Amino acid sequence: MDIAFLGLGRMGRELVPHLIDAGHTVTVWNRSPEPAETIGRRGAHVAASAGDAVGSADTVVSVLFGPEAVRETLLDSGLPWRPGTLWIDVTTVSPDDAAGFADRAAALGVRYVASPVVGSLAPARAGALAVLVGGEHDAVRDAKRIVGLWADQEKLRTFDSPAAATGAKLVANLALAIAMEGLSEAFRLGRAAGLSDDDVLATLSLTAIAPLAAMKGPLVTAGDYDDAQFTADALAKDARLMLATADVPLPAVALVAAELQRAIDAGQGGMDFSVIARDR
Repeated sequence: MDIAFLGLGRMGRELVPHLIDAGHTVTVWNRSPEPAETIGRRGAHVAASAGDAVGSADTVVSVLFGPEAVRETLLDSGLPWRPGTLWIDVTTVSPDDAAGFADRAAALGVRYVASPVVGSLAPARAGALAVLVGGEHDAVRDAKRIVGLWADQEKLRTFDSPAAATGAKLVANLALAIAMEGLSEAFRLGRAAGLSDDDVLATLSLTAIAPLAAMKGPLVTAGDYDDAQFTADALAKDARLMLATADVPLPAVALVAAELQRAIDAGQGGMDFSVIARDR
């Protein structure tokens, strides 16, 4: 299959090799050329423009930063879409965004599927992500043949619409954000109460946030947030989508959004989102 892959950020760079290894013909494009050149050395073709990548593709996979990048790159730039092209958007967007993208794609004769992922770079590399897939039945069936390459098959979920899949992704990231705030505050409370960080982590291993504490606790205790599996910038963008989507207050999300913005304002937006636990 001829696949165009647009967007080679941290996640995109982990997903493309699965397509190449499966024998697909992959043409990549990225706004900055260096990541595309690196993937090119793995066996992908490198396109000079998004239009060059899309024009001959049966399937287009997009992994961009957010909804504005999707509109600019794929919908407002006059790409030479082929009728019947399957467009799989891995980007985290809002349900309203996804519904609008589906409508605009349909007007172009393109089959749109939203397929955000739940997980970070290590499971992406291992082909063990949770994958959410939403769209028209036949398009979802075809998309699963692609996104299944980076999915844990027991964590592959299908939805009746793109909006539902993207809504589910925001729910997953809400849980992640609030759990991280819980971990951050647990360290602060524990230190104030005279507990060691090891005592805090041992106690949290008995609680509902044990998995996140095991994953992010060592980063917090070491104070090393540079190896970003998921950046503060990215989670802050998702938190804004959550707040814009909800029709009721989300006070915990608003708090985490403010904490993430504090980190961004301090120049830490490119660090792992666990940087919100850094002492002020």
